[in-house]
Amino acid sequence: MEYRYLGRSGLMVSCLSLGGWVTYGGQVGPEVAQQCMKAAFDSGINFFDTAEVYSGGQCEIDMGIAIRKFGWKRSDLVISTKLFWGGKGPNDRGLSRKHIIEGTDASLKRLQLDYVDLLYAHRPDPDTPMEEIVRAFNYLVEKGKVFYWGTSEWSAAQITEAHAVAQRLGLIAPLMEQPQYNMFHRDRIEKEYLPLYKIFGMGTTTWSPLASGLLTGKYNEGVPPDSRLAIEDNAVMKRLRDSLESEDGQLKISKVRKLSDIADRIGCTTAQLALAWCLKNPNLSSVITGASRPSQVEENVKSLQVVPLLTDEIMEAIEGILMNRPAQDYNFRSS
Repeated sequence: MEYRYLGRSGLMVSCLSLGGWVTYGGQVGPEVAQQCMKAAFDSGINFFDTAEVYSGGQCEIDMGIAIRKFGWKRSDLVISTKLFWGGKGPNDRGLSRKHIIEGTDASLKRLQLDYVDLLYAHRPDPDTPMEEIVRAFNYLVEKGKVFYWGTSEWSAAQITEAHAVAQRLGLIAPLMEQPQYNMFHRDRIEKEYLPLYKIFGMGTTTWSPLASGLLTGKYNEGVPPDSRLAIEDNAVMKRLRDSLESEDGQLKISKVRKLSDIADRIGCTTAQLALAWCLKNPNLSSVITGASRPSQVEENVKSLQVVPLLTDEIMEAIEGILMNRPAQDYNFRSS
């Protein structure tokens, strides 16, 4: 396993991490979640990601049970959770000081932990003043309930505003951002955030590296009944499932088929190719993966062996298929 610094901090996270969105507490039961987490830990993964909204908090509960069951040393783990959608009450959502503090306490109780290493503002909150948000996260860091705080799917302008407020007040600024990033979703990481890596030393922990499974090739011939897109009671999965029938969805599937040819050429799976492509980006601290069985964890970790195979020639061949390189002059470089 490779470990990278989380932005301009001294914290090291595994370049591949395991997240619980949709899967733990929802798609699979606690025993499978435990098996996947153990497979990840045994493979060198030290970073596990969840959120208060995942399966209504059950994901946090299941992950917390696994941590206690295996008796892992707390210093060997980097645990993150996210706040924004905590319930149906008027103060159970958003980024008010009340919800940030109470939501953190509730998450820690579900996780059965004294602190989390990373805490994210799961989305921006235009209804709450930025000073209130920054002060609340700063309070949690000073109280030792959180070591670092960051954002998820915030714009570069919003992150810059948070830094400006923190600098003006002498408070702790956000360290990391958790955006979506994959072969089909690139602009924010590769273009919008470029100044933030240099100015603020921002780290990134990206989600959906396989585009909800599209980049594995499993949806090339339809939606398998045991896949996450087949989940009926999840609005996000339904929207993604319906999108496969669109012209854009069919175009993406045709690109995945061509990417599979490149994967065959270098001796890996299409999923491993997509993960390795993400890992080539030097501005990524960790790529959050999902898994519904231990064998998926093991297959994902093998993508580390694929990274050296992504030469400039292979990367350009991939670009020739994707045809979506951001307008910003930005290129990956093979090491």
